[in-house]
Amino acid sequence: MLKGKNVIDSYVFKEEDMSTSGFPNQNLIVGWVLRTIAIPNINPHQIMKTTQALTKQAITKKEEKKAVAPISEAKELELEKVPASEIKRPVAVGWVKEEGMKSNQELEDEKRHAFQERMKYIKEEKRTQTDQQTPSTLKTTKSLPPIPKGEGVESSNFCPNCGKDLDWKFCPYCGKPLPH
Repeated sequence: MLKGKNVIDSYVFKEEDMSTSGFPNQNLIVGWVLRTIAIPNINPHQIMKTTQALTKQAITKKEEKKAVAPISEAKELELEKVPASEIKRPVAVGWVKEEGMKSNQELEDEKRHAFQERMKYIKEEKRTQTDQQTPSTLKTTKSLPPIPKGEGVESSNFCPNCGKDLDWKFCPYCGKPLPH
């Protein structure tokens, strides 16, 4: 780290602190700068932006050096064309039906068959759903007792107000009329 022409501090990062680009992790650089410079209320975000700009510039310069190679070291290569007689490819003679290729009629038959299978499955599903939704009745040979009907209901001798058992027209205890 420089201040003008004076070196304030320097630090060599370890290999495990390096990223894939060959430069140290920018968060580590920002942390080192904040520890080194003891300025209160310094903006870490601005330090991060400056670090990113410097790292980007260093990476582009490094790539430019890789791209430029001296002409003396570069070899000239020419691709040789292989003559057609050297290329060995099987030649089909006559009419040949390729395996795996199906005619249009075969494709249509296959689609039709698949559609029919799918429709069978859908119809079966609908049939089972309707069977499950309809109520089922059980038929037994055993004779069951009849269910009593609501006919012939006896009138009550109880007072609905106080609950006493009476044969009177009026309840002698509470004086209200009885419903029978």
